[in-house]
Amino acid sequence: MRILLIGQAAFAVKTLESMLARGDNVVAVYVPPDRPGGRTDPLKDTAVAQDIPVYQPTTYKDDQVLAEYKAIKPDLTVLAFVTDIIPARYFEVPTQGAICYHPSILPRHRGASAINWAVTMGATRTGLSIFWPDGGIDTGEILLQKEIDVGPDDTTGSLYFNYLFPMGVEAILESIDLIKEGKAPRISQDEALATYEPPFDDRVAGIDWSKPAPELYNLVRGCDPQPGAYAVFNDEKVRFYGAKLSEDSHDKTPGTILQIDDQGMQLAVSGGKLTVSKVRAPEIGKVVAAEFVAKKGLNVGDVFGT
Repeated sequence: MRILLIGQAAFAVKTLESMLARGDNVVAVYVPPDRPGGRTDPLKDTAVAQDIPVYQPTTYKDDQVLAEYKAIKPDLTVLAFVTDIIPARYFEVPTQGAICYHPSILPRHRGASAINWAVTMGATRTGLSIFWPDGGIDTGEILLQKEIDVGPDDTTGSLYFNYLFPMGVEAILESIDLIKEGKAPRISQDEALATYEPPFDDRVAGIDWSKPAPELYNLVRGCDPQPGAYAVFNDEKVRFYGAKLSEDSHDKTPGTILQIDDQGMQLAVSGGKLTVSKVRAPEIGKVVAAEFVAKKGLNVGDVFGT
């Protein structure tokens, strides 16, 4: 089977390496154009090292790009961490179609920030889907799905790197095997259960101290490691990481620094106390909370704004 891989970054690299290790015939790799300064995606570097042809179109809307793609004659196209918009006509070219990885249990959490939203919304279960893309935003038929628990202290980063990344690579390999055996299902998504959320960025990452403690805690976890939930101090965005929540009572205004020690910076929230172990701020970068406090001259009793 002639397999064409479209992807980028570490997830696509691991997918390619795993496919090659078991003898899959990867005939071409598509990656984004090189970044400013000539920096190349690690998927490109890996493919070049394996003498696999690499293509880097700036857009998939060009008819010449499609013609070039058709000339490769793929039997299956695998999308492993793809952020480009790829028209549906590309999925009609391979004789066995195309499959795509998505880190949620579709049709829940369609969109580019599925893990962030699952954590922020307080989900206790999430997972991944391998589906047959159809040109919509994560709307294609399902091939397979796998679920995991979301622990009370899990973050977007811990779920992805500890579970959804390695499980996703294995799920892609399993899907390829099912396709080779002619046993790959096509299960329609239930549109009545579908949700779509926008990309998770600073438009949704700001902390509102009036929110209840569990909601703020989920936001901080959902923004960890990117983009980082933020509050404001002296007109600067200060981002919080490595959070823990306790239900200890207090009588301080939410956002007030209650304590600073080796465990981190403890902040008052409505209905509890939020401790953050690391902080990122302009000109300082990401440091342990105590170092941030020392460099900025903060004290117990100072208050972060929204």
